[in-house]
Amino acid sequence: MSCLTWTCFGRSKPSRFDSSSLVIASPVSEVIMALTSSVKVEHPFNHLIDTLKDGDRKYFNPQKLNDARYDKLPLSIRVLLEAAIRKCDGFYVKEEDVHNILDWSEQQNVAEVPFPPARVLLQDFTGIPAMVDLAAMRDAVTKHGVDPGLVNPVCPTDLIVDHSLQIDLNKCAIQNAPNPGGGDSQSQGPPSRPSPARPTPRRGSQCGGERGSCSKGGCSDTPGRPATAVQQIENTPLLCPFHLQPVSEPETALKNQELELIRNKERLQFFKWCSKAFKNVNVVPPDVGAVHQLNLEYLSQVVQESQGFIYPDSVVGTDSHTTMINGLGILGWGVGGIESEAVMLGQPISLTLPQVVGCRLVGSVNILATSIDIVLGITKHLRQAGIAGKFVEFFGPGMSQLSVPDRTTIANMCPEYNATVSFFPVDHVTLKHFKQTNFTEEKLELLEAYLKAVKLFRSYEDSSEDPQYSEVIEINLSSMVPHVSGPKRPQDRVAVSSMKEDFQSCLNEKVGFKGFHISKEKQESLVPFLHGGQEYELAHGSVVIAAVISCTNNCNPSVMLTAGLLAKKAVEAGLIVKPYIRTSLAPGSGMVTHYLNTSGVLPYLSQLGFEVIGYGCATCVGNTAPLPETVSEAIKEGDLVACGVLSGNRHFEGRLCDCVRANYLASPPLVVAYAIAGTVSINFEKEPLGVTSEGKEVYLRDVWPTREEVQQIEQDKVISSIFTELRARREKGNTFWNNLECPESVVFPWDPKSTYIRSPSFFNKLCKEVQPPQSIENAHALLFLGDKVTTDHISPAGSIARVSAAAKYLLSKRLTPREFNSYGARRGNDAVMTRGTFASIKLQNRLIGKPGPKTVHIPSGQTLDVFEAVERYQRDGIPLIILAGKQYGSGNSRDWAAKGPYLLGVRAVIAESFEKMHKNHLVGMGIAPLQFLPGQSADSLELCGKEKFTITLPEDLSPKQMLTVKTSSGKTFSVTTLFDNEMDVAFYRHGGLLRYVARTML
Repeated sequence: MSCLTWTCFGRSKPSRFDSSSLVIASPVSEVIMALTSSVKVEHPFNHLIDTLKDGDRKYFNPQKLNDARYDKLPLSIRVLLEAAIRKCDGFYVKEEDVHNILDWSEQQNVAEVPFPPARVLLQDFTGIPAMVDLAAMRDAVTKHGVDPGLVNPVCPTDLIVDHSLQIDLNKCAIQNAPNPGGGDSQSQGPPSRPSPARPTPRRGSQCGGERGSCSKGGCSDTPGRPATAVQQIENTPLLCPFHLQPVSEPETALKNQELELIRNKERLQFFKWCSKAFKNVNVVPPDVGAVHQLNLEYLSQVVQESQGFIYPDSVVGTDSHTTMINGLGILGWGVGGIESEAVMLGQPISLTLPQVVGCRLVGSVNILATSIDIVLGITKHLRQAGIAGKFVEFFGPGMSQLSVPDRTTIANMCPEYNATVSFFPVDHVTLKHFKQTNFTEEKLELLEAYLKAVKLFRSYEDSSEDPQYSEVIEINLSSMVPHVSGPKRPQDRVAVSSMKEDFQSCLNEKVGFKGFHISKEKQESLVPFLHGGQEYELAHGSVVIAAVISCTNNCNPSVMLTAGLLAKKAVEAGLIVKPYIRTSLAPGSGMVTHYLNTSGVLPYLSQLGFEVIGYGCATCVGNTAPLPETVSEAIKEGDLVACGVLSGNRHFEGRLCDCVRANYLASPPLVVAYAIAGTVSINFEKEPLGVTSEGKEVYLRDVWPTREEVQQIEQDKVISSIFTELRARREKGNTFWNNLECPESVVFPWDPKSTYIRSPSFFNKLCKEVQPPQSIENAHALLFLGDKVTTDHISPAGSIARVSAAAKYLLSKRLTPREFNSYGARRGNDAVMTRGTFASIKLQNRLIGKPGPKTVHIPSGQTLDVFEAVERYQRDGIPLIILAGKQYGSGNSRDWAAKGPYLLGVRAVIAESFEKMHKNHLVGMGIAPLQFLPGQSADSLELCGKEKFTITLPEDLSPKQMLTVKTSSGKTFSVTTLFDNEMDVAFYRHGGLLRYVARTML
């Protein structure tokens, strides 16, 4: 057997948790190996190397440890163990770590262990700041005489461009500005669907020019469609947003994609430079698919192979849907942009060895329940079980009833009940799924043989294989009934049968997590308005946005096919969707469009307004065009609680549209159903879904497809040819990307005129020496916040309001509002993102007492924009802190929610509790997360937020240390530092992870 050797430093190895040693010794990238002498040492677990029967593939076999504890480990922990064995180098991963993982039953929730994943997954919103940081790091090391070409990701990294799609064109209403980013929409909506009239083209205007030409035309007849419906569709023109000329309907997605490419050309040029300049970076261009979809269909390998060794696939990603991959038996979870950069540079993820909750599934699935109902049912059970920060691993006889798409949909929702992962080990159902994909027979044989050899393959019928879990929760699948979630939070589930009563109670309740506090006399308000020459009425509960979007559901053929079959039956029954409702369908990838089309249901979805608008994240991240002006005015006139219904997993208030207060998460077929009904205030069991033109009442039960219908079409249409075609399309790319020019230099040539890409200031004044922690003296509170401040509040991802500080900056660069784009698209520009920090219109700052991106400049007493106040504080050299309540930083992972406050000069956040990932981000940016002592809060300490705060930091700062805070009012109280380990302390001492990595290279 050959001897495997590893390269390590030719210097003494410091204690892993010695932060002073960490200053000078950390193999964060291959650059360090190139700059230091090395010695060859034998891998400590060489004796575990084994080969498969063919003799060509080697692997580390934990079974050769001959330790009975291995057979009792949860399979997700076995993946951690294998990675620790394989990557054991005596520095980042020690033999002690391997033994701690093997001793999981005793060390769970105690030992801190490293996890080196096989790959990193980035989406473009979080990927662009990561790559901009690496490009800036090349600049920084160049100034100190280090070869910039040595700065590369060590861990293979995939970057998917999928978050920049905006809905400029859709079926129902077309705005005349291509970008909703803050500008007023002078909407000249198209005529309503029943109207045969077409708009009169502007005299002398031509559709063409540099933004692309527009074609005219209607839809051809579709066999089987009612004549009235065909006429409605044919006589609905799409308008080019630049020229207000008709565009044929099949071009909707193409035009949205074209505008996306034009709008984001600078970013795409930078991404293409990254793909050429950096090693180990694979960039997937736009219009290929959503990041989580591509991760499932294209990037996942289940078993990786490199340099003659095979090992389990694993991934960490910056997309909140990364956990979907656990449905394939691949261990993976979401991390922040800052943590992902560390992994890219060679550092393993550090985590406390997790408890693993076994979720035993029993019973049979209800015939009317979709996988979304199962998702939300399991979410409710696990949220109530209190499993925050734990792994969940599924097993039991009910597993065989869940298809792989069902499993990935369930795995996707684990962040909603605060679990780290929801892991579904590979079984015969998984293998059957892989046979329908691009896996070759040889790959399948290798996969099965390896997983069985290391006991990562499950037979759920054999209970003797059940591992030992921290605890077991049993869930009966037959108890799952259709639900939606809302109107403001994903955890607030409502049975569809109780929807009407629940919405009524929301109108009555005081303003809060569910209530809107509408007076009794106003609850029956009806507001008439004109749309396309016809009069309609809006009421409380009226649906104005209905979106089947790219996250959560589109990867699951069963729910999408159910929606399509429902649409087909509804159209055949003579039902329509009111034309003012903004409907859209943003598939996760071309596979979804393919099977909807080949199954014959796509034309019916289109007929109801659910036309494919493009591929990527749209409605759920705020990339929705404004509602028709008459609709918005009617909502405001009646102070109506209008509703959005979407098939995603995020729906915070105001996120979809400022004037839409109630938003519900629902399965795709229910999104279609509520769009047809036109209201959420309906009891589907007792009230008709709609009435045909002949006056016939049609109920939901009349058009809901059976499970057998759906499964038969899924079996026939989701086949290997789909995956083969998609793989070819992805590898081919698109013409725009292929022809896009980019720099050829090793160091990126920053364009000072660029408003998308700027070299950030994180490495300013970087030197080799580390200063001791500086106490925070006489700081002011920039903001005084309450509970559950989300990362959306801290760093919005949607459109840029015209009156915002970011808008003023962009206007100064001679951009028009239609060219603003979104905050997410401009994450590569620190000037925009810093000004966008705390720019949410929903931010509740107790210093001013009303929502909005304002604060009080305490020395002057003036109410200013947050950024304007910061400029004054920085001019006067005054440090800043933030006061907050419980769960500060909840919601989506967002690195700029930490980077932004850092660049604003925030030195510490004092809160009652933090969302863990955001807390890690603060540490990674050199901001101290400080927690009030149990039972204490800003209110209990009678803080008004206008005091001066002094926080003394000792030179020997340590994890979980108690610090004293003194205020100018004479109050003194204690806080706890939320540094989990010495690595956190080291990051903080260096001023954040990025400066730590760069300084190590020097």
